[in-house]
Amino acid sequence: MLVAIVSLAVMGALFGMILGIAGKKFAVEIDPKIESLLQILPGGNCGACGFPGCAGFAEAVVEGTTKPTACSPGGASLYEKIAAIMGTEVSDYEERKVARVLCQGGLGNARLLYHYHGIMDCHFAMASFKGPKACNWGCIRLGSCSQVCPFDAIQMGADRLPVVDFYRCTGCGRCVQECPQNIIKLIGVSHQVHVRCVNTDKGKDARSACSVACIKCGLCVKNCPEGAVQLRESGSGSVAVIDYDKCTNCGICASKCPTGAIEKSVQLSDDLILDIPKPVQSGCPHCNACITA
Repeated sequence: MLVAIVSLAVMGALFGMILGIAGKKFAVEIDPKIESLLQILPGGNCGACGFPGCAGFAEAVVEGTTKPTACSPGGASLYEKIAAIMGTEVSDYEERKVARVLCQGGLGNARLLYHYHGIMDCHFAMASFKGPKACNWGCIRLGSCSQVCPFDAIQMGADRLPVVDFYRCTGCGRCVQECPQNIIKLIGVSHQVHVRCVNTDKGKDARSACSVACIKCGLCVKNCPEGAVQLRESGSGSVAVIDYDKCTNCGICASKCPTGAIEKSVQLSDDLILDIPKPVQSGCPHCNACITA
């Protein structure tokens, strides 16, 4: 017994020495610029930059294969810090974007065809006759977008529509990718006027499904002094859309819209960025078993 213990101890010490020597010999030196960048990056590993995490983004910046502005959660202040570390200038700053929910079909506005009692996931609900709402274009209202947000910037409101906290939204695009209805868009913070409806059905049908739907009356188009609003045609019909390059945020279209489908929001600051990212909580399938049991 004693011999076995001594033998294991000697072998452990020997292997430890070998690993120590190998670690020093094959150690990979990390560029100090990468370490400096990691200290100032948001650290949310949201993937908005196109890399697996902040470490991959930092390496790409140092190697010169990506631009500092690829980190959308950072904002102007971060780009300036990166430029200081890299010894460059920020010449291609892009406006911060936030997630906008282009639907107002909450509990009080949109008509239901049936009551859904299944897994609390928009994709699962879509498999059941395209969801419980009469409008086939709007928000499913089960919160898949809020579940994937790595910064806890989306919560489900009292009317079961997603509510975006623009102070926390980094524009990472996770919610945009998750939404099966494509009603969440990333829009620059300087834009205040939005058509919060994507329903291309005929006006009468759209209004019967949702009281705040776009009815294609064209009043917004006729009254826009900049020609920034058009009725965009598609294979299924048309819906009002805003050309943000032309829009001056005057809000005339919003005041003329008879259903309230067009909204003018408050001005957001370009400096409203997330300070402390929160990790995504995983594990719960949202099956409601814990509630019904």
